[in-house]
Amino acid sequence: MGEKVARVGVKRQEGYLYFIDKQGDVSRAKMARGGKKGGSPAKVARVGVKKARGYLYFLDKQGDVSRAKMSRGGKKRKKKKKKKTAKKKIARKKRRKKMPKKKKAKKKKKARKKKRR
Repeated sequence: MGEKVARVGVKRQEGYLYFIDKQGDVSRAKMARGGKKGGSPAKVARVGVKKARGYLYFLDKQGDVSRAKMSRGGKKRKKKKKKKTAKKKIARKKRRKKMPKKKKAKKKKKARKKKRR
């Protein structure tokens, strides 16, 4: 899976997380368990590995520093060029045929007859 970078031979203790820090040295930190917080990192071995870009550095089963090529999801694609877009013609809204307005029915006035007395 990976290639050995440096032979260190670190013996691991249970309950600790081992990793390669920014300086390229082997460090460990107490793992958080059951609501208890983990501890701050402490150096285990000074190695001074120069990290190359695109590789994952880790402590293998033998306690040596190894690295593996990082797999980046999928195939790299070419960047798309921005196309010059022509001005779009503005589509006119279709006019609806005007429906003739319905005339309101006029109220008929009732003719009031005057009562003669």
